[in-house]
Amino acid sequence: MISFNTEQRFIVTGASSGIGEGVALLLNELGASVIAIARNEERLRAMQAKAKHPENIHIEVKDLVEDIAGLPSYVKSLKDKYGKFQGLACCAGVGSLMSLQSISLEQAKQMFDINYFSTLFLVKGFADRRVNNGKGSSIVAIASIAASIAEKGQLAYAGSKAAIVASMKAISRELAPQGVCVNTVSPSMIKTPMLGDGDSDYYKEMLIKYPFGFGEVQDAAQMIVFLLSDKSCWISGQNYILDCGTY
Repeated sequence: MISFNTEQRFIVTGASSGIGEGVALLLNELGASVIAIARNEERLRAMQAKAKHPENIHIEVKDLVEDIAGLPSYVKSLKDKYGKFQGLACCAGVGSLMSLQSISLEQAKQMFDINYFSTLFLVKGFADRRVNNGKGSSIVAIASIAASIAEKGQLAYAGSKAAIVASMKAISRELAPQGVCVNTVSPSMIKTPMLGDGDSDYYKEMLIKYPFGFGEVQDAAQMIVFLLSDKSCWISGQNYILDCGTY
């Protein structure tokens, strides 16, 4: 059984909704301390109110793309405030459909800023030996099934998620001597606000492909928390596709 203690601190980005919220709540339920980061304080407070141990959820309101280059220093400031960290779960992200003919450079950069560059520089900050607990620490980044099998209109989204998978693989090798595990999780259709209108014709057509139905937040959160725990201490450099065998 997975369990943590309050001295094991985890940073979770995108913690105000969706998979990030699910990860924060599950870590908290299992005994860990969580530094929950998102842009919307009201939604962060609502998430905290759902927690089994709300006193062990520490809210940090932060726009991750406001100063991407400064994110390593920001992570260091969190360590100074709360203590060293056991793990980092990068769950913040955005997704939208754009065709090749309609996409602008600015739109592509915005997608990469939140889905790729902010994650990369958060990981850079966490990887500082002064910030993490060393051997047994873990990093998990949310990618997407689109990194492997993209649908029409996902060119920027799929590219940003594929970049995460590739970079985390390289980083896993760089951090292996420290004993820090680095993995990615690539969900397919999970019922989150990002999924949008689940009653649309598009999603009704997609649902036919899913023998178990669309995934729940907990389906992804449980995998991520496993990878953050000591139960996965021999796993690194992997990308786990969560799609109930659809692709």
